[in-house]
Amino acid sequence: QVQLVESGGGLVQAGGSLRLSCVVSGRTFSISAMGWFRQAPGKDREFVTTITWRGVGTYYSDSVKGRFTISRDNAKNTMYLQMNNLKPEDTAIYYCAASTKYGMVRATDGVDYWGKGTLVTVSS
Repeated sequence: QVQLVESGGGLVQAGGSLRLSCVVSGRTFSISAMGWFRQAPGKDREFVTTITWRGVGTYYSDSVKGRFTISRDNAKNTMYLQMNNLKPEDTAIYYCAASTKYGMVRATDGVDYWGKGTLVTVSS
């Protein structure tokens, strides 16, 4: 089993920044990729960004490319999401996700483990 715990959400004005963290514990050796997804009220959960757990590959959705940066610190078993120039449409619950099957995880059906989520609210 793998456990994922997010933190760092909050309320920020448009144009501001937040950094989310996801601490990973348990069978971390089984992880091949991790990512961030988000779910706005009344909408489906959507892909935000993904990173390989041991390599250097990253991938972003078009909606966040150039504003968000994903990174990880394997020594701390922690993944981060630096979010800059936030917009009201970024308001959502942000979920940390891990896959044991794929080199990157860009769809919900590729996720084996989910965190409980952290709320990000961007005011206009």
